[in-house]
Amino acid sequence: MKKIILFASGSGSNAENIIRYFQEKKTAETVAVFSNNPNAKVLEKAAYLQVPTHIFTKEELNTGKVLEIIADLEPDLIVLAGFLWKFPSDIIAKYPNKIINIHPALLPKYGGKGMYGMNVHKAILENKETHSGISIHYVNENYDEGAMIFQAEVEVSSCTTPEEIALKVQELEHIYFPEVIEKKLN
Repeated sequence: MKKIILFASGSGSNAENIIRYFQEKKTAETVAVFSNNPNAKVLEKAAYLQVPTHIFTKEELNTGKVLEIIADLEPDLIVLAGFLWKFPSDIIAKYPNKIINIHPALLPKYGGKGMYGMNVHKAILENKETHSGISIHYVNENYDEGAMIFQAEVEVSSCTTPEEIALKVQELEHIYFPEVIEKKLN
């Protein structure tokens, strides 16, 4: 069975959705959830779904300790699902084209450092964009600049708050992210 490792920093709605998707499909399994945030809700969700978790510091991420744990798990794919730190180059080098990320906007717009979560949705609302969406891409050394794998868009011109945009974008994430992961594993 194919093995997935998830990295997340927050609530874990995408991580939970991915774990459940593959628990039902039985085509792959999530073998671990890694988080830099000891208070992240994703840790509770993973534990409830019986997926092992690893909490780490920036030092552990950047000194190879996290890479050692990853290597022991032998993942087929590493998935960033709301992970906010820049991913280290040693892990990227060891797993070329095996690390993917989801971004809550249509890249290249609204990407880069600081552009995550509600920051993205606020910018989209402030700029009166009529559409937003999701971008699933490979991870490289720069924020949100890896090669594009998949995009889907949704109309947001009727939205009056960033939260409304977030809900529409999250629907796309939950529909397409597991499907794209599954295709990457085949």
